[in-house]
Amino acid sequence: MSVAFTKEDSAETAAETQLPDRPISGAANLVTAEGLAALERQRDAARVTYDAAMKIEDVNERRRQAAHPFRDLRYYTERLRTAQLMPVIAAPTEVSFGATVTFSRDDGRTQTYRIVGEDEADPKRGSISYVSPIASVLMGKGVGELVSAGALELEIIAIA
Repeated sequence: MSVAFTKEDSAETAAETQLPDRPISGAANLVTAEGLAALERQRDAARVTYDAAMKIEDVNERRRQAAHPFRDLRYYTERLRTAQLMPVIAAPTEVSFGATVTFSRDDGRTQTYRIVGEDEADPKRGSISYVSPIASVLMGKGVGELVSAGALELEIIAIA
């Protein structure tokens, strides 16, 4: 009977430890210098967590604890391998990767976002991915231009 429990436990453990890879976008992996540094930090943190998990003596617990950091390690390693560091444009005259754009919406709100890579985008902190719908319609436009983003009309009021 103990063999049956061992096999069942092993099957459960295998299912828990064979995690699918994190999805990776088909878009070019453009990054800012800050985004590249963040990817490196995240990869290093995943490596530290994975290395710590590999020191666990119980094989089933080791597999469980290592599954997520190993998946993250694969993801960040691939993102670093494909990262394309974009140059900083000192005084952009049009919305481009790395620029900070301020626009007014037709509902009266004003918003400011920095256009960054997919992994570093965080709208709550003022950054959006260059492949996001709003960034896509703003790219290449200058101050004073009007653009439509779905049902919204946006006017670019500043680019830095």
